[in-house]
Amino acid sequence: MAASQTKWRMAGEEAVTCNCAWGCPCQFNAAPTTGNCQALAVHEVREGQYGNVPLAGVRFAQVVSWPGRLDQGDGTRLVVIDEKASREQREAIAALFGGEQGGAYFEIFAAICPHTAPPIFKPIEFTSDRGRRKATLRIADLVEFATDAIKNPVDGSEHRARIVLPNGFEYKEAEMGNALRMSAKAGDVLNFEYANTYAQLNTFDWTNG
Repeated sequence: MAASQTKWRMAGEEAVTCNCAWGCPCQFNAAPTTGNCQALAVHEVREGQYGNVPLAGVRFAQVVSWPGRLDQGDGTRLVVIDEKASREQREAIAALFGGEQGGAYFEIFAAICPHTAPPIFKPIEFTSDRGRRKATLRIADLVEFATDAIKNPVDGSEHRARIVLPNGFEYKEAEMGNALRMSAKAGDVLNFEYANTYAQLNTFDWTNG
């Protein structure tokens, strides 16, 4: 942690949907299924601090689009912070997304999303049952998704799969799900709609310490 940075840590629950096929090649450093990536991500902090600011209970989300591989950058991003967050919490999350407060997740996304607008504040409705691979996200008039377990195409039974990344910067282990639907109406390349695509449900634990 640099001397100019505020010490922080946050841990909680995350759910992500994107336009890739189940498994998402990006998780393996390969190109997105269709050549580009459009995604929705939501996070709920269960415990955490930014300096003296408590972060437990804060929710935030991202609407993101890249024209090609994520590592090639040029991404466009809208960050949404739950309007229930206090002024201090809003400022903390906004500072983290700038990437200058450290932590691999925020540094990497800031680097590959040069087209990032200032955060907006809206009510974020989020539910997650990782074991059942069910999650829902709704940000009124902006984004929505719903996930479920992947189903066996022969008998309809639930198919369970996980991705384990021992050195992952976002997660160490994630449940794989099916994004029954996902849509965004955030303008330009952040307008999209998909069905039956990739979903992941996982915990996260990030810090700059």
